[in-house]
Amino acid sequence: MPELRLDRLVSLGMVRPALHLVGAARASRVPILMYHGIRDISQQGRGYFETSTSPEMFAQQMRFLHENGYRTVAMREMVQTFKAESDNRKRVAITFDDGYRDFYTHALPTLTRYGFTATMYIVSGLTGDLPMTHGNEEYLGWNEIKEMHSLGIEIGSHTVSHPQLWRLSQGDLEYELRHSKETIESALGTPVRSFAHPFAFPEQNTAFTQLVSITLEKLGYQNAVSTIVGTAGRRNGSYCLPRLPINEHDDLPFLRAKMEGAYDWVHLAQRFYKVCIKRQSSAPRVLADRSL
Repeated sequence: MPELRLDRLVSLGMVRPALHLVGAARASRVPILMYHGIRDISQQGRGYFETSTSPEMFAQQMRFLHENGYRTVAMREMVQTFKAESDNRKRVAITFDDGYRDFYTHALPTLTRYGFTATMYIVSGLTGDLPMTHGNEEYLGWNEIKEMHSLGIEIGSHTVSHPQLWRLSQGDLEYELRHSKETIESALGTPVRSFAHPFAFPEQNTAFTQLVSITLEKLGYQNAVSTIVGTAGRRNGSYCLPRLPINEHDDLPFLRAKMEGAYDWVHLAQRFYKVCIKRQSSAPRVLADRSL
């Protein structure tokens, strides 16, 4: 039985019917799905805050996309996708953060089965010649990453050490963005064009968002994805694109609602929380925000 959650109830019971009633078209927007680990789930009930998806649920979700005619687009193509102003209703980008090794063992075979591509954002400091273990997590090794890349998986940067970027000095911020990019490019022999912001993105911190966008562009990145909730369009800009968090609790009706834009309303609640509830740090660093 589906979990009883406010975001699910509002999305399925109110927003999706309203969108259908008014005939709201999402032709210009693309859902960017945000995954983390693809692994067996030992605990239930985390709902919105869950970051893992079981291999079985992931397979169901990918089969749903395939059977409903969705075509995957790599993040390196996203800016061109928006500029083309074509009908994007059957396009989807699939992204994975952190570089967990279970992508290689559990997600890649399913993606290959349906002819889907995806973008994997790796933490370069947690990537070695062989798979590395840090804490309770196992991370991809370079041989696996090279194999994935040869199969069409785009590799993006997720920094060197996965810090809270808004707490860094400008020099340290640039190091995290530059060095991770150079490390991946050296290993793969191909340009890195996409970046994923670690942690919750402090969109209300305009000084940081402007600085990080300028830095990303200067270093040769073409786009960056964030944890801002919603479907993506050209009005979002290139360096803080929203995504849809997907996890074990996204059964097919809920996934469909998210794909159709019925989950975008959550961004209003997310931004209210960041602006009105969370306190901003007064530390004189690049980032003054401590949002979740």
